[in-house]
Amino acid sequence: MPIRRLPEDVTHRIAAGEVIERPASVVKELLENAIDAGASRATVRIAQGGILSIVVEDDGSGIPAEELPLAVERFATSKLFGIDDLERIHTLGFRGEALASIASVSRFEIRSRQEGTLTGAFIRIEGGRPLAEGPIEAAQGTRVQVDDLFFNLPARRKFLKGSSAEQRRILKVIQETAVVYPQTALLLVADGKTLFRWEGGSRR
Repeated sequence: MPIRRLPEDVTHRIAAGEVIERPASVVKELLENAIDAGASRATVRIAQGGILSIVVEDDGSGIPAEELPLAVERFATSKLFGIDDLERIHTLGFRGEALASIASVSRFEIRSRQEGTLTGAFIRIEGGRPLAEGPIEAAQGTRVQVDDLFFNLPARRKFLKGSSAEQRRILKVIQETAVVYPQTALLLVADGKTLFRWEGGSRR
């Protein structure tokens, strides 16, 4: 068979599968972004172990409205500027792949308001395809909603465990984050029930 270039939507889904393995991977990437944004608190709300829905809200510095579309492009990042920066990385999510990868395998919305501005902005994406964007009222910081994870990759979705098992993985991610970043207040709510609360403020 001849060698062919894969369609762009196929390559994006393959790449997303390498970055995002399961709901806990989504939570980990979004929490890392929140910490890098200087958030003092982050709230995670999940439904059905994160398979149906994940919402992560933080009170970090936020994303400028004009940069929001760029934030969901692959290899677009505010954390690297040149090859030399790879030798002195001081942030967590530096690759610029997380949001683009998540958005390509879910029904995705991000809304954000930068500190010092009155109006926020949002962008909505489904399976990597932009659906809508524009200004929106929002609290300072960033809110990311990820629904129907792997809805367009049924083989990957079948690989997931039951909702209880996926929920335990998410809880473990949040507990580990609380240990490493005790200054950040963390809250996990699963199907309307609080599973974990860390008030933050402690220093190592």
